Amino acid sequence: MKEPDIVGYRPFIVEIKELIQKKQYRTLKLINAETIELYWEIGEEIYRQQTEKGWGKSIVQILSKELQKEFPGAKGYSAANLWRMRNFYLTYCNSEKLAPLVREISWSNNIAIMEKCKDNLQREFYIRMAKRYGWTKRILANFIEGQTYEKYLLNQTNFDLTIPEDRKIQAKLAVKDEYTFDFAELSPEYSEHELEI
Repeated sequence: MKEPDIVGYRPFIVEIKELIQKKQYRTLKLINAETIELYWEIGEEIYRQQTEKGWGKSIVQILSKELQKEFPGAKGYSAANLWRMRNFYLTYCNSEKLAPLVREISWSNNIAIMEKCKDNLQREFYIRMAKRYGWTKRILANFIEGQTYEKYLLNQTNFDLTIPEDRKIQAKLAVKDEYTFDFAELSPEYSEHELEI
């Protein structure tokens, strides 16, 4: 039997492939959100039990061993990660703004932000950027170590209100400190030299 000609089916095949990829992506986002929600609730419950019953550190060790027995092969239930869950809950439980945002990025990105950022404004900046640009943990760590947030703050000026139009770009470049053009969302066709003109 002769095989059918695929050329006539190509648009249909492309459409189905795109549909599958779209659904896979949505499923991964849902799984991530549920995982973050689970970790939040575990962290909240650990904190609550410690507060109400006066339990110390040993409960986390015991819980970790029991969870690993019950769910062998499931990653994420080490004592260290359970402590992170508790700290995660405590870090964001009183922030109406950040609590929903943390559910939109990965656990590894949340940990990097929580452990390396000093305050909620800095955390919000990196959460939003990680979400917007799809940063991996490594890329996020590079931006945090490169003090992108601090550089972003340094580049916030009142030049738009106080400097003549023909001098704004030059003034902004004069105060820049290792400005990252990729971060500023400038397209590759612009060079620093062209912007100084």
